[in-house]
Amino acid sequence: MENIPGNNKKTNSAAASEGKYLTFSLCEEDYGISILKIREIIGLMTITPVPGTPEFVKGVINLRGRVIPVIDLRVRFSLFPLDYTERTCIVIVEIEKKSGFLTMGVVVDSVSEVLSVKPEDIEPAPSFGTKTDTSYIEGIAKIKKGVKILLNIDKILTDKEVEILKKNS
Repeated sequence: MENIPGNNKKTNSAAASEGKYLTFSLCEEDYGISILKIREIIGLMTITPVPGTPEFVKGVINLRGRVIPVIDLRVRFSLFPLDYTERTCIVIVEIEKKSGFLTMGVVVDSVSEVLSVKPEDIEPAPSFGTKTDTSYIEGIAKIKKGVKILLNIDKILTDKEVEILKKNS
């Protein structure tokens, strides 16, 4: 029987993070988001800016009749800006907050693969001091080719930021 995050009775964070992850690149670093949070991957399309939103909010898209807010993870993580390329894409995710669920798009440099991660391959997120919030990092997956930062997509945005996105979509 497959071990599904969320239905896991183990309490350590590595076991809770075990599972399949969609991996992608940002600024030549590798990240992963639980496949259970991914709805689909689409090519870059026209994003309509929404005035008055935070800088990392690129705007909204019309996806088969649904208005979906889109954020740029590169900007959210304060990484240096890069022009979008033919490999840039939007990953449609569903996040869960106190106020409910939100479907949103996340712009990434490129999508790599779906990777199965075992608990023994996951280290806890390192501490970078009290001024750096790393609560959105589930852990660091040790892979043969290096490491992948596993993200908890539910914690990328604050409740207040989610409310802003909901109002504008």
